[in-house]
Amino acid sequence: MKKVVIVGSGISGLSAAAVLASHNYDVTVIEKNDKPGGRINYFEHDGFTFDMGPSWYWMPEVFEQFYNRFGYKASDFYDLRRLDPGYQVIFGQDDALDISASYDELRTLFNRVEPGTAEKLDKFLDDAAYKYQVGMNEFVWKPSQSIFEFASLKILKSLFKLQLFNSISKEIQAVVSESRLRQILEFPVLFLGATPDDTPALYSLMNHADLKLGTWYPMGGMYKIAEAFYKIAKDQGVKFHFGKEVREVSYDKNTITKVIADDLSLDADLVVSNADYHFFDQKILSPQYRNYTPEYWDKRKMAPSSLLVFVSVDKKVKNLRHHNLFFDADFGHHAQLIYKTPDWPDKPLFYVCAPSVTDPSVAPEGKENLFFLVPLAPDLKDKEGGDLDNYFNHLVQRVEAYTGDSISDHITYKKYFGIKDFKGVYNSFKGNAYGLANTLFQTAFLKPKLKNKKLANLYYTGQLTTPGPGLPPSIISGQVVAQEIIDNH
Repeated sequence: MKKVVIVGSGISGLSAAAVLASHNYDVTVIEKNDKPGGRINYFEHDGFTFDMGPSWYWMPEVFEQFYNRFGYKASDFYDLRRLDPGYQVIFGQDDALDISASYDELRTLFNRVEPGTAEKLDKFLDDAAYKYQVGMNEFVWKPSQSIFEFASLKILKSLFKLQLFNSISKEIQAVVSESRLRQILEFPVLFLGATPDDTPALYSLMNHADLKLGTWYPMGGMYKIAEAFYKIAKDQGVKFHFGKEVREVSYDKNTITKVIADDLSLDADLVVSNADYHFFDQKILSPQYRNYTPEYWDKRKMAPSSLLVFVSVDKKVKNLRHHNLFFDADFGHHAQLIYKTPDWPDKPLFYVCAPSVTDPSVAPEGKENLFFLVPLAPDLKDKEGGDLDNYFNHLVQRVEAYTGDSISDHITYKKYFGIKDFKGVYNSFKGNAYGLANTLFQTAFLKPKLKNKKLANLYYTGQLTTPGPGLPPSIISGQVVAQEIIDNH
């Protein structure tokens, strides 16, 4: 049996590990942190359970496909519920729109806000569904080693309809002119790494995932996903070492022979890095074996980082949904400060997750579990001390203004997680939270390659390589890399 060492137990690493072990590889996973999951992380405090990473469960069929591969269903691991409304968008003190799980109700909402837009929305989402199907069937499962993988007649015929060279902003403007509706349709690309003006219209496929496939939640919290993937990997015979940080590797000519993590040394026939791609490429490999130069990495356009704040409240808070988008500020100005002129926005857009609205298990009875997120430019300097507290208090005041409910006097605990934490906990390049920006020139075969060009037995998986950031792409990434190894080794 070939020995495979996987560095990192993020969802891509767990996915790759399970597939490879099921094909009779001897798989060992090394993880620097104390539990599996990577950015699907959590902590507990005083009866509260806080998800620290992804909080949106989209594209449920990708999860189901992975579970089915091993004879399971999502329901074997958790109770998955569709949220209704999926989320609410707050534009002002008395101005909020619920995004219903019912498409008929959504059409009614659009027609009420801007008469005559429902039929345009139908056409927009039909086109988005086409892009989604082509993307999921023709693009994301390819290893993207070469442009020729995308040279099939079917893909070439679809290029016009995929709208790779139009901006999603222009496509949305043809559907709605009312500013609130436009921001709702632009929301799914907010974290892709560019302004809507600079994001290809291809990514309206995310609107299909949002408005048609829906927003879901696994009862017990998002970490249930990591537990499910970990169990599947263990069932296949994968071995794990936690609390071991990879420090170096040993070479013999053009192969890695050993992976060394603290006091642990493992022989390897094959290595898969699910650690941050930049970190492994630049910090672990010797210079002559690196895929890319420092200059290459510095020129990569990154998706945002974030300020996260985890908060316990000793009462229930009125008028909050599970997901709450506070768009009661200048959308364009905040985007400018993320993507064009990096700085802290004085009045940011932000997101509040209140999972205890749906799930009583994540907070004691009668109390609320809140998770604030402010998208920020990567590599900013963190605010600290009183400046950080004042910034957070500004967010709370805006939530209080909308809900009409006192929160600040009822906060019993808060924990900040900033850009330096993304760097320290996840070795995240420039402290990014969402990987590479999904721009035209960082798509498909233009992403960092999943195969090392100088080492015959080193592969990469995760959000900085194919097919990209997010939970569903990461699940696919691990399977794609595993299949490449099966085909070539």
